[in-house]
Amino acid sequence: MLRRSVLTVVISAIMILSACGGGVSHDSSALGSSALVLSPSTLNFGNVTVSKTKKMTSTLTADNSDVTVSSAEWNGDGYAVSGITFPVTIVAGQSISFDVTFTPPSTGNFSGSISFLSNASNSPSMETLSGAGVPHTVELSWAASTSQVIGYNVYRGMHTGGPYSKLNSSPLDGTTFSDDSVESGATYFYVAKSVDAASRESPPSNEVRVLIPYP
Repeated sequence: MLRRSVLTVVISAIMILSACGGGVSHDSSALGSSALVLSPSTLNFGNVTVSKTKKMTSTLTADNSDVTVSSAEWNGDGYAVSGITFPVTIVAGQSISFDVTFTPPSTGNFSGSISFLSNASNSPSMETLSGAGVPHTVELSWAASTSQVIGYNVYRGMHTGGPYSKLNSSPLDGTTFSDDSVESGATYFYVAKSVDAASRESPPSNEVRVLIPYP
């Protein structure tokens, strides 16, 4: 007899409104009596789920002599700077770090930049930003069956109680599944079933309701 599996779901959506400033384009490679070095010069966030936030860290280094950074300006939808307070003086040969977050407001590619204004010879010093917003993903997990099974099937419906459509083409070996075919603003209902060697399915697990954030 196949026992009922217990299905759980984990989905998160962090909504952050970030301010945007006016960016300044400038070649930061010029060196003089003092220079402010940004590392890396390009920050690539890769793919980030819409409305989720990814954080990366960069550093500012004073080359040759002390540098006082008076402010920062940035542009690009979804980008924000934190972890640094102005004005700040960086001792020659020393570095300070700051955080950049990317929260894509929708799907698609987003570019931006950060410019740091200072008394360095290469002011403003610029870091370019890039990232892409990708659709929401629902991460499903469930407790392993205590029966002898070969895997699991996951089903999804648009209404509580079904009807459901199977999402996987063959039984899943593990007890997790990622559904990346969801749409913003929609509500989905999931169940899982275990499968034995004769391809017989257990009764469905408990039903899980998931509301996909919008956008």
